[in-house]
Amino acid sequence: MNRISSVDGLLAQMRAAVAVAQGQSPTPAAGTGGSVDFGTVLKASLDGVNQAQREAGALQQAFVLGDDKVSLSDTMIAMQKANISFQTAVQVRNRMVAAYNDIMNMQV
Repeated sequence: MNRISSVDGLLAQMRAAVAVAQGQSPTPAAGTGGSVDFGTVLKASLDGVNQAQREAGALQQAFVLGDDKVSLSDTMIAMQKANISFQTAVQVRNRMVAAYNDIMNMQV
């Protein structure tokens, strides 16, 4: 049952990320008149990546130390979530740098 709730939680996080990316955030940034502030979304995304990595590290350490409450499958799932989050952040950064370079190389 715990694995099902973990998968449901992961799907909910993915849906929320898609909604934010499409500008359908249920909680827009304060003072933006209903629009989503790019800086706020970027910071929230990076904070999410950091939190996923910290949780995975904590689970991994607890598993290695022999904590009976931490299973190998939960540890591996947390590590994969952290890895996917990090790889997504890297790809977004790469696309942003490429877009910046394209704009800077445009002739005016």
